[in-house]
Amino acid sequence: MQRRSFIFDSHALLKFFQKEKGYEKVFHLLEEIKKSGAAKYINAMNLGEMIYSTKKEFGDQKKLEVLANIERLNFMILPISNNLIFRAAEYRAQYALSYADCFALASAVEQKATLVTGDPEFRKVEHLVDIVWI
Repeated sequence: MQRRSFIFDSHALLKFFQKEKGYEKVFHLLEEIKKSGAAKYINAMNLGEMIYSTKKEFGDQKKLEVLANIERLNFMILPISNNLIFRAAEYRAQYALSYADCFALASAVEQKATLVTGDPEFRKVEHLVDIVWI
């Protein structure tokens, strides 16, 4: 694997943490990333999305486990800059993506990173960014 960077959306990480169908692909990708020394990111908006959806569905204990796993796996959390907000808003206006997904897309474009997702909504924007489908 070439040394590149990866942006994970909440869909990919929640699938991994909850051991849903296909989580093995995320596991193997994380192993490859670790071996190669590539950077892996999640932006603050998508992290927030993971926190609220985990708390809502499973409660506080699982929410804390997700946060601990993000830290244990050494994800770099990208802050939400004004530039990222404006870029995400443009994507939201142009494509039928959720606002949170637009932040994942904008982060991948800004970082020149590969987006890791299994969310079919991203098929509409495959021309904008490299995607690893899980």
